Amino acid sequence: MQTELNRSELTRDLFISDIGFFPQAQHHYRERPEGSDAHIFIFCSDGEGWIELDQQRTIALTQNHLAVIPAKTPHRYGASSHAPWSIYWFHLRGDHVTSFIRMYGMDAGPLHLPIGAMSEFKDVFDKCYALLSDKTYSLPIHTHVSQSIRQLISGIGISAGGTAKDKKREQYLELAIRYMSDRLEDSIKLPELAKHTGLSKQHLILLFNEETGFPPIEYFLRLKIQKAAQLLSLTGLTIKEVAATIGITDPYYFSRLFKKMTGTSPSAYRNVPKG
Repeated sequence: MQTELNRSELTRDLFISDIGFFPQAQHHYRERPEGSDAHIFIFCSDGEGWIELDQQRTIALTQNHLAVIPAKTPHRYGASSHAPWSIYWFHLRGDHVTSFIRMYGMDAGPLHLPIGAMSEFKDVFDKCYALLSDKTYSLPIHTHVSQSIRQLISGIGISAGGTAKDKKREQYLELAIRYMSDRLEDSIKLPELAKHTGLSKQHLILLFNEETGFPPIEYFLRLKIQKAAQLLSLTGLTIKEVAATIGITDPYYFSRLFKKMTGTSPSAYRNVPKG
């Protein structure tokens, strides 16, 4: 397939050659003394890890940070022993990848992804991962994925900067999302969330819509479903028990909500190979 991707004028300048997700990857370690033929993108969504480049420079990779290992760069990396990372990763090939990396300084060190960019990253990644898992040898699918990733990394490059006003907005979002994440087993209402952040309800709704594409309470439900997806993948809890863990007592409502937000039922999601 890679030969075909290298030849196609629509993919040869930028395409994914490998992709995966490792949740809470305890003891995860990889070493390539000669480097990789592809550029490696690693986004840490949780926990911590480290990356060593050229046997000289070691960088810490923490939550909500993206690191890029340029092709042909000797490297090794691994998860923290006390807080193993969860990472989304993909390998990119093609001449345009180097240009993107240089244009946005992605090889200068880990980039902190704002909430909006982080949400977009996970959304695009999940869709690309699902497409490639289902249609591994389809050139039209690879072409679509190539265009999606091209737009994603250029968007990340732009959004990773930001003004003081942007950073203030990011602080409000992080405060609200941290409040949500600490209460996934409960229900929360918009007034209490607004009070916690110090924003009006209208301002909070506008902020979430602009930065995440969802109003606050829907974003909260998506966090719940994201947590449920992790539990389905990593534990033997029943669907009813998973639902209860995120504060939903009706397993039928949970199943409908899960399918609405992920496109598949909880039982079908559990059976899909991960990583």
